[in-house]
Amino acid sequence: MPVSPSYRPDPAFSALGPEFGDAVRPAAFPQHRLRFRNDRAAADVGLADLTDEDWVAHFGRLQPLPGQPGPIAMRYHGHQFRSYNPDLGDGRGFLAGQMRDGSGRLLDLGTKGTGTTPWSRSGDGRLTLKGGVREVLAASLLEARGVPTSRAFSLIETGEALERGDEPSPTRSAVLVRLQHSHIRFGTFQRAAFFGRADQIETLVEHVRSLYHPGVAAGDASGLLSAIVAASARLTARWIAAGFVHGVLNTDNLNVTGESFDYGPWRFLPHYDPGFTAAYFDHSGLYAFARQPEAVFWNLTQLAGCLKLVAEAEPLTEALNGFGPAYIRELRAAFLERLGVKSLGEAADQRLLDTTLALLREGGEALGWEPLFHDWLAGFSSSARALAGPRAKLYQGESFDAFRFALFEHEPDRPERLEHPVFSGPPEDLLIDEVEAIWAAIDTGDDWGPFEAKLARIEAARQARA
Repeated sequence: MPVSPSYRPDPAFSALGPEFGDAVRPAAFPQHRLRFRNDRAAADVGLADLTDEDWVAHFGRLQPLPGQPGPIAMRYHGHQFRSYNPDLGDGRGFLAGQMRDGSGRLLDLGTKGTGTTPWSRSGDGRLTLKGGVREVLAASLLEARGVPTSRAFSLIETGEALERGDEPSPTRSAVLVRLQHSHIRFGTFQRAAFFGRADQIETLVEHVRSLYHPGVAAGDASGLLSAIVAASARLTARWIAAGFVHGVLNTDNLNVTGESFDYGPWRFLPHYDPGFTAAYFDHSGLYAFARQPEAVFWNLTQLAGCLKLVAEAEPLTEALNGFGPAYIRELRAAFLERLGVKSLGEAADQRLLDTTLALLREGGEALGWEPLFHDWLAGFSSSARALAGPRAKLYQGESFDAFRFALFEHEPDRPERLEHPVFSGPPEDLLIDEVEAIWAAIDTGDDWGPFEAKLARIEAARQARA
């Protein structure tokens, strides 16, 4: 394999030893059809020069990249819908490698659908092609909307017919590879705590601190929790600003770097709806749109409980208490970023946040969620465009007047972005009907055109706001 000089392997997790993960072998698949490769992400870690043949070898057949120890199924536990499950772990994926990007940041290549592991329980370790397509789409739009997210790195169809109870079967199979900052979950700490292993907690604290939060002093578990709280608050705020519902906010689906990953039953809001859920099995609305901050905080309290094995309760509680204020600060910042204006101070920024939410609430289905951010990017600079656009009739009345006043107080941030052709067309959204239509084209006619066209439009939207 031709290795770029910018490819810098650093398999740090394997140094933790066999108590934290198990060496596994990937499944052998009857077919490998490359459906998606993220060359922009690959360039960040020195892998963009791979031929398609080498790409399939490493991300379809899962042959280890140079300098990597081989696949490791990570061990963890977790609360699933707040019920503790000690039988989790990487059951249909593994850590395929770690490397540094150009800035020196450590990144993981993690798989999904690569076969059974010691933690598969009764599962087949496979991923449906539909699930892979959905994850590529979700990660792409989240990145475009400024959410700290894993990036879909590769999607390869693998030629098996899978039986599933929640979609028409048999259905097609795939292997997904994602690139993200860390796969160490809250549940990784929970497993060590479950077995009363304070030594493993100390090992994890130092590992996570040194690699992901180096500003925290050695051995400072409460300082590490503060850093994870801050990162989690930022992530949660950006989900809200993006109108995103993760769907399954279990403790094994939140990691120590505050980066969103593992997209199963996700949804983007069609319009403002605090009770909107993504998972059909979330009957109580535990992980509904507006309850996501509550869910993340609850999960952080579980992490804090694990750290009590190595730290005093009072500083851990103080660290947890920082979540609420951090979340509000991050929410203001996220909404300002999405509206393309500069901060004017806490009071004015809060006024803009409040009036934006009030207008979204009043506008309901007629306005939607994303169109407001599309129409009013850069504040006053968008006024003529928005008031002459297809939603002009919605921009009137007391709620709009309050929003406009608060928005126009703020100075536009890079208004030249409005020259991008994206802003002469409709907002780039990703609601469930479009997702299903994209999949239907693949499923019934093997037509990847709508999928590829959607990704191209999402990339244009990302570049327009960059």
